[in-house]
Amino acid sequence: MATYVYETIPENADEKPRRFEVQQKMTEDALTHDPESGLPVKRVITGGCGIVTHGTSILSMRSRGSK
Repeated sequence: MATYVYETIPENADEKPRRFEVQQKMTEDALTHDPESGLPVKRVITGGCGIVTHGTSILSMRSRGSK
């Protein structure tokens, strides 16, 4: 199951939104309301921490040896 982050959409601009996490199957529909307060919510897109490399790595350059 995936963990999704949701944020409430406050009725007043002075109110602070509440963030919470919910574990859901990827096939389930996104939540529309906060289970605790009943306020409308939006799903928050959060970034991953994966590492992407392109080209030749330093380790493979070391294994070639010096010419």
